[in-house]
Amino acid sequence: MSNNPLALPETFDFHGQSVRWGRMGHEGPAVVMVHGTPFSSYVWRRIAPLLAEHYQVFYYDLLGYGQSEQREGQDVSLGIQNDLLAALLAHWEVERPHVVAHDFGGATSLRAHLLNKAEYASLTLIDPVAIAPWGTPLIRHVRRHEQAFSEAPAYVHEAIVNAYIKGSTHRPLHAEDFQAYVKPWTGDVGQAAFYRQIVQMDEQYTDEIEQRFGEISCPVLLLWGEQDDWIPIAQGDELARRIPGITYVRVPGAGHLVQEEAPEVIVAQLFNFFRT
Repeated sequence: MSNNPLALPETFDFHGQSVRWGRMGHEGPAVVMVHGTPFSSYVWRRIAPLLAEHYQVFYYDLLGYGQSEQREGQDVSLGIQNDLLAALLAHWEVERPHVVAHDFGGATSLRAHLLNKAEYASLTLIDPVAIAPWGTPLIRHVRRHEQAFSEAPAYVHEAIVNAYIKGSTHRPLHAEDFQAYVKPWTGDVGQAAFYRQIVQMDEQYTDEIEQRFGEISCPVLLLWGEQDDWIPIAQGDELARRIPGITYVRVPGAGHLVQEEAPEVIVAQLFNFFRT
């Protein structure tokens, strides 16, 4: 499968801010893919084309991420991303899609379902941010010292981003893929955006929904990399206990970014889950 990123030719105006999105496939039920932090829709490049053979697949870059707009003073928190997802579903005129979500995309999709009343045919969560505590030591440190990080020399910042993203996988990323994840966070705009989204991370956004998992009204599939160093597998075990009727699959040999290390597992599980 090509390493080329997914095309994001479309722009959606969300409260005066541009959000980039794309779609693949022309027939079949809708599948909406929601990435996490500090990533982009690039994470779906090995998965979306295969799903598009049978489904109409929608994907986008979260506000403040990837090719979507990054600006000073921007709200890119989990408190706004669910409103964006709900707005996109309305814009696409998509009703009851299958939703596939990773990391922050998990919290975003859960919040859109439970708070914005977005209806899904199914929800697949991949190493999601869903229950407290969450956040790496770097995140906690940056939140206390944002200015020092956002104004650091570029070479210091790039070293931090490189080290951070390296921790997302159990095995090293291919150099081309690694740079695809690093690039949106480089330069003056990207550096500021990187720390902006970290500072706005707050467990209040998952606290608001943790006690409502029993209200989820669609089938749920949970996939979790057993070697996830960002959100340990114990969090997956706990989340699986909290969501009634969930299908839970632990993925051996994969870290937090399962899409890179075991895309074939995701594709196989999705096709089986959607059919059943």
